[in-house]
Amino acid sequence: MTYSTVQVGDERTEEFPALTRTMFVRYAGASGDFNPMHHDDTIAAQVGNPSVFGHGMLSMGLAARVVKDWFGPEAIRRLQVRFAKQVWPGDVLTCTVVVTGKREENGEHLVDVDLTVANQDGVQSVAGSATAAVGG
Repeated sequence: MTYSTVQVGDERTEEFPALTRTMFVRYAGASGDFNPMHHDDTIAAQVGNPSVFGHGMLSMGLAARVVKDWFGPEAIRRLQVRFAKQVWPGDVLTCTVVVTGKREENGEHLVDVDLTVANQDGVQSVAGSATAAVGG
C-alpha cells in the first residue's frame, strides 16, 4: 500500500466469525468493562433485552482492526465512530472500509476512509471514519 497506488473508492471488507457470549466475556476481561448487560442473561432480560449484547467498543475494535490490517498499526492518525445498534450472540459482523479521500498535511500522505460494521441482515452497528498515513 502506497499513497500513489491507493485510489478513492478502493474498498476492503472483512467478515468476522459469529459472535458468542464467550467473546463478550473475553472482551470484558480485556477491557475491564464488566457491565452485566454483556454477560448475564438474567439481568439483561430484566431490563427488556432478549439476551446479553456485545460491547460497542468490541464492534469498534473490529473496524479498527480492518483499518490497521490495511494500512499498518502505526499508520492510524484518527479513528472516529458512532455506535448505532447493539450486536447479539450469533450476529455475523462485516466491516467495510472505503477510501474517500487523499491529501497531504504536515508532510504526511494521508488517506481518509469511511467505515461501517453491519450484521448479517445489513443493520449497521457502527459507522465512522478514519485517517491513515501511508508512504510515497
